[in-house]
Amino acid sequence: MSKKLLLVDVDCGVDDAQALMMALAAPEVEILGITCCHGNTAIENVCRNVLRVLHLCNRMEIPVFRGASNSILGEISPVYSHFGGDGLGDVGDADSPGLEHLQEEDAVHALIRIISQHPGQVSLVALGPLTNIALAAKIDPTISKKLGKLYIMGGNLEGRGNRTVCAEFNFYLDPEAAYIVLNEYTCPTYIASLEFAHGSSLPLEYFKDWVNQDTVKAKFMKTITASYSQKEFVSYDSFAMAAAIDESIITDSMECPVSVELHGSHARGMMVLDTIGKWKKQHKATLIKKANMEKFKQRLWTALV
Repeated sequence: MSKKLLLVDVDCGVDDAQALMMALAAPEVEILGITCCHGNTAIENVCRNVLRVLHLCNRMEIPVFRGASNSILGEISPVYSHFGGDGLGDVGDADSPGLEHLQEEDAVHALIRIISQHPGQVSLVALGPLTNIALAAKIDPTISKKLGKLYIMGGNLEGRGNRTVCAEFNFYLDPEAAYIVLNEYTCPTYIASLEFAHGSSLPLEYFKDWVNQDTVKAKFMKTITASYSQKEFVSYDSFAMAAAIDESIITDSMECPVSVELHGSHARGMMVLDTIGKWKKQHKATLIKKANMEKFKQRLWTALV
């Protein structure tokens, strides 16, 4: 059986690392490339973090591409605090590969090239702000017809945010990019929203058992999550990745036209749902509502084996 072809776009913080490690542990998947975007930390740190994960997993053959260092309008002042200043808990790693391991080609052109080389076969998993993916559509408007499927971690369903009152982190960091992607990409699109992720949290007992496995990968995860202080474990990006690897993990969803609010003084960056068909929009996104949590937990567990 041929492997599923994935491209992964990340702003590599702790949860991106978890999602990447999940994909790297999946034998049915081939990762064609990893593109880096601003978000959880500065772009140089994002690139270093991806290389660090690949080195840990002995997968340095996967090409890594540097992408956008800021939003399309360049207006967001980043605050790098959720996963530490460097995105991976500020624990450092003297043996981490250097940026000379990056490809010379930039992320946006790499996305266009790789998707064009495999028309209809590639699933793109977007785990950070959508800047690279929006820019790819502006350079090559045919890209959405060539892309097989798009899986996004981002957006919100009920107007309650985690970056602002009304906006989710990834969409708020580049609202214009999110708007472009949700309105110009017409391939099958799956969205793992903020509310879905929160509603699918795992108990801290699972998290503790997970990071206390006697493996090099588990020790790495335990180190970069040492300051983790939440009451439940939410691996946000891993939900979109798990769905891309095995779509049967989705047990309940709704199809709906979606867009992004750009002009509201309070709601800028909020995902908007047309549940009553006012827009007469043909393309509908699949909004994930529930997942098979036993399958999800097994995917996460295997990521650290």
